[in-house]
Amino acid sequence: MSKVCDITGKRVRVGNNVSHANNKTKRKFSPNLHKKRFYIPEEDKWITLKVSTTALRTINKKGISAVLKEAREAGNVLV
Repeated sequence: MSKVCDITGKRVRVGNNVSHANNKTKRKFSPNLHKKRFYIPEEDKWITLKVSTTALRTINKKGISAVLKEAREAGNVLV
């Protein structure tokens, strides 16, 4: 499974662990993803999305229909 948010498009980022001696080793920064089911009343169906916590906050604020519309226009959602 890929670690990509279906709404925002957030994905794994690459960075460095930096020790006290300034030694650098590669590491990954994973997005905080959750698998969540949403009910869409306009289409009368449930969809399952992998969303980040920031996307969940946006959905709670704007509503799933508005967020899905924006994500489809941006090309992030395949559903």
